[in-house]
Amino acid sequence: MGWYLLKLLILLPLLGVLIWGSVWLTRRVQGRLNTGNRQKTARLVETTMLAPGVRLAVIEFRGREILVGSTRHGLTRLAEADAPQTRASLEQVDRHA
Repeated sequence: MGWYLLKLLILLPLLGVLIWGSVWLTRRVQGRLNTGNRQKTARLVETTMLAPGVRLAVIEFRGREILVGSTRHGLTRLAEADAPQTRASLEQVDRHA
């Protein structure tokens, strides 16, 4: 019984350190992989929660804005339109109208 408790007191903290170290190493490696100098082609513009587990999202992709419905079961494309050039240009159009 004494030998079992001694092994438990040694191996349990060692197991905790190994788990913590693997999580730390995973985060560090993922951070290095994601810092490429490439430009993103897709951008999340806006999301709106409609109900628990149901939301609408506007995604900008290659000059187009795509309205997507998202549920627990997947994504559905609802609409698509040309993306505005910039938000500042939209505000200028609204002021002149």
